[in-house]
Amino acid sequence: MRHEIRTFQAASAVLRRTDLHQALYDEAATLLGSAVINLHGEAHRARRGEELKIFRKDFFQYYEKNVLARELEETLAPYVAAGEADMVDLGYRLMLNLTADFAGVDRPGRSREATEDLRGLLKTFTLAPVLDQSTLGDTSALKTELAAGIEAFDRRYLTPSIERRLAIIADVAAGRVPATALPRDVLTILLQARQKLGMGHEDLLHEIIFFLLAGSHTSVHALTHVLGEMFVWFEAHPEDRDRAAEDRFFIQRCVHESLRLYPSSPIAKRRPDCPMNLEPIGKVGKDDDLIIHLDHANRDSEVFGADAASFCPHRTVSGRISPYGLSMGMGMHACLGLNLAVGSVPKPGADPATHDFGTVPMIVSALLAAGVRPNPDQAPIRDSTTTRATWARFPVAFGPA
Repeated sequence: MRHEIRTFQAASAVLRRTDLHQALYDEAATLLGSAVINLHGEAHRARRGEELKIFRKDFFQYYEKNVLARELEETLAPYVAAGEADMVDLGYRLMLNLTADFAGVDRPGRSREATEDLRGLLKTFTLAPVLDQSTLGDTSALKTELAAGIEAFDRRYLTPSIERRLAIIADVAAGRVPATALPRDVLTILLQARQKLGMGHEDLLHEIIFFLLAGSHTSVHALTHVLGEMFVWFEAHPEDRDRAAEDRFFIQRCVHESLRLYPSSPIAKRRPDCPMNLEPIGKVGKDDDLIIHLDHANRDSEVFGADAASFCPHRTVSGRISPYGLSMGMGMHACLGLNLAVGSVPKPGADPATHDFGTVPMIVSALLAAGVRPNPDQAPIRDSTTTRATWARFPVAFGPA
């Protein structure tokens, strides 16, 4: 039986439950079957605990100020010089390299060819999480393509990355090199703890692919949507265009507000292992599907106001409700990389010099500084292969209008 959950309060209550299993990625088991997003109970707590070692404030600041800044300068420059870009293409180029470094995926010589090859594989991987939301009917051909992509990724990238890190870990253990020689990434953390976590090669494969998808695909989704909303907002509120040029806190609010309206997946899905009485639904049976409509919950007018379905970066919410709603999850499956992607919600008097803005707001800031604007000759095109609200192409121009 399916139980549809649409209000913010009901959705929050279900997502906070620790006795419900993740069920959104059943169709993607060959890609994400043993990734942390699908684990439950002690296995989930143990792996998440290890991975949290990399998600620390000092790492966020290092990543924003050094890795992201360098990648932005290198990747954005050719597009600005050309005067135009497709933000889907540009976004993937930006986020892929950033996420690969963070996840622990080496690219031979960091060449353009390796980046393009990895980008092609990632495009294949994005098919998996949306198989149950595909509009293409028979998905058997997609599953065959997916299996081939997984094998290629393992052979070309993951196995060599593992071998290099294991050699460094052995050198550190033997005292031949200092601990600072260890790569600062998720794969290294997991390799150091793999015996304790009971992780085999397939588990590592699923986990690293999950981080690549979570770090790049969802960020590109957020980036294109916030630009689209900001373009429209600036037309009606030109004073905020000037404000965005100087105020990164405002840019971050725009990102959070857009993320509320456009969660990367419109639904979450949970399943109980045994019959239970689940507030506020009532009795649910073993293996019932609980469909949490995040897009509806995030537009609940009782929580976000009468204009909850509209974009308003000046929106305020009361209590402990996040400005981005439930888009980054809640409870045991809340997004590990939340602060890295969209930053922390600023407290009154926050210092912009030390605040974690997140990669997406930082990228938006750089794009605005480069004069990003809608391309007057090309309109954005929606992706018709999925029921998710994503863009197939999102053309922009750079420089003065």
